[in-house]
Amino acid sequence: MTDSDAILEARGLHKSFGRGPARVHVLRGLDLRVRRGEFLAVMGPSGCGKSTLLHVLGQMTPPDAGEILLDGLPVPPSAAGRNAIRRRRIGFVFQRFNLIDVLTAADNVAISLRVRGLPADGRAEELFAAMGVSHVARRKPGQMSIGEQQRVAVARALAHRPQVLLADEPTGSLDSANAADLLALLGRVHRDDGQTIVMITHSAEAAAVADRVVHMIDGRLLDAPP
Repeated sequence: MTDSDAILEARGLHKSFGRGPARVHVLRGLDLRVRRGEFLAVMGPSGCGKSTLLHVLGQMTPPDAGEILLDGLPVPPSAAGRNAIRRRRIGFVFQRFNLIDVLTAADNVAISLRVRGLPADGRAEELFAAMGVSHVARRKPGQMSIGEQQRVAVARALAHRPQVLLADEPTGSLDSANAADLLALLGRVHRDDGQTIVMITHSAEAAAVADRVVHMIDGRLLDAPP
């Protein structure tokens, strides 16, 4: 892979939590390259560091050492710089949706755009139609099924047209039917829109929809970057 092929790159990432004897090393010099337009799955057992990796890639927490490049440029180390990258260029799908309970589906998308200084301009309606959830636009999360909530969460993550969509165990809270529907949706977004996706999962069924699978254990990737 040449540098121009990589939309997201991690070099020598280290991350630990705690201090002294209680310090736990979660990422241990991890390297990763994600191609532009690629659907990458990161597989590994619980506790191997997958979620920490995704949060570091998504600029929710800084690494202790190493650097991240987005579209060939280093992510600024300052909190303000990382926040700007996260808001403008990263989409995040959480395992437990993280929808705001007191807002409707449409307002959950609208507020995501508003905090980024972007106009709504019918974006929610466009995404809901594409995802088959137009009928829940005026409903609050408690009035939706689990599958509908997850589709709204994906719509919210895509609303600002992120360069990279990060998905944190997106099928972990779903039954098999809803999980299959969601994976089909992510596959369609990737295929039809060329969306770059990085998904962490412990499920071989979920990983099977990706273009490429890498395996993680004890804070390291077993697969060398391509």
